[in-house]
Amino acid sequence: MLDLKRVEHIKKYGNIPRHVAIIMDGNGRWAKARGLERTEGHKEGIKSVRAAVEAAGGLGVKTLTLYTFSSENWARPKTEVSALMSLLLTTIRNEVAELDEKNVRLTAIGDIQALPLAARTGVQQTINRLRKNTGLVVNLALSYSGRQEIIHAVKQICTKVVKGEITPDAIDDEVFNAHLQTKDVGDPDLLIRTSGEFRISNFLLWQLAYTEFFISPKYWPDFREDDFLEAIREFQRRDRRFGKVRADAKPG
Repeated sequence: MLDLKRVEHIKKYGNIPRHVAIIMDGNGRWAKARGLERTEGHKEGIKSVRAAVEAAGGLGVKTLTLYTFSSENWARPKTEVSALMSLLLTTIRNEVAELDEKNVRLTAIGDIQALPLAARTGVQQTINRLRKNTGLVVNLALSYSGRQEIIHAVKQICTKVVKGEITPDAIDDEVFNAHLQTKDVGDPDLLIRTSGEFRISNFLLWQLAYTEFFISPKYWPDFREDDFLEAIREFQRRDRRFGKVRADAKPG
């Protein structure tokens, strides 16, 4: 349950991240610790997704990117992959009405065409239904690979160079960003990773250059509203210099 008083208290500090990304890690280990099938951890993790969406919306976060399914996840057992795709489809169908009511818009990045037809169709239908909403953007990373995204962007730029649409000297950060799948939502200000792991797992490799990291020891199914708010408070305490020196910094 979202603590609205705490939300308002946090908002008074200002400096709410515009874009928060989450690596939702630890579903399988959460289930194993309880003697359950891994799929039960994924099901429980849906409650944490709801919590994160609720907290992000309440705080005024503009974009919430969720690392839902990586390109490497296809190598998992077929039964687990099938269960995950089924869970994805069931979840978006069950949640779409509430998301619409809360003015949430849905987007997706990754190789969406690699998804099974039912899941791919369900995702696209949900995106279409919520397209006109103007509140929080929930951005699902599905069959996503940071390296493949970069390679795809390079190929697009190379094609434009060959066609004479752009010169090599004109290629800079802005041009490269315009060829990434996140071009409409920008880089994350804050990355949250659960389960205590200190790695980015091929996620938003270009976009995380100056992102603040928050590592939670909790498995994703245990990560709820209060944990999200704690991550935001920690972000507010950070001094983000982007490689520069503060004007009031003393020499030395």
